[in-house]
Amino acid sequence: MTQDSPFACPKRLVPLVLASASPRRRDLLAAAGWEHEVCPADVDESPRIGEAPLACCERLARDKALAVGNTLGRSRGGVLAGDTIVEVDGEMLGKPVDRQGAKVMLRQLSGRAHRVVSSVALIEVETEQLLSGIAISEVRFDELDETQLAAYLDTNEWRGKAGAYAIQGEAGAFAHLVSGEMDTVIGLPMKLVKTLAGSLEEPRLGKDLES
Repeated sequence: MTQDSPFACPKRLVPLVLASASPRRRDLLAAAGWEHEVCPADVDESPRIGEAPLACCERLARDKALAVGNTLGRSRGGVLAGDTIVEVDGEMLGKPVDRQGAKVMLRQLSGRAHRVVSSVALIEVETEQLLSGIAISEVRFDELDETQLAAYLDTNEWRGKAGAYAIQGEAGAFAHLVSGEMDTVIGLPMKLVKTLAGSLEEPRLGKDLES
């Protein structure tokens, strides 16, 4: 994709660092023509006491972006981070720690709709601007019987996935997008990424970045 494309990464964010090891986020950036490096963030993803799901999701994206941004030692470029959660009945479902945890989550989602929330945080290194936001999609599961549930768990696709599933994989047979964007469910809403990139303020001539 050319630099003239509306999907192109702004030059102010080049080189861009993705603060995630997720191959799904890498694929979405690559499909949009955004060249990038990868430097996964190492942060505690535990929710804080009393923290609402949406607030937690956005905070984690910001924490990841800052964690990586503080280690780069660069004067230019950008850092992009994201986080994804599944929310059902006001409860936040993150990544299951084991097969039993995944089974509990999938049973909870079976035969009903839920929300998938993906957050994005973007840092422009030169101006030290940090912007963030969230996107929400709705997904509905078919009713899963024990045979279907066991078969999906056997794929191990649930590992490292919020809500224990990947809609772009085997789970696409029973998980259906109801509203919102598919890339929000996959983990990186590119419309939001572009909106945040377009909202960055132009650096002022002679700005003292240390002030």
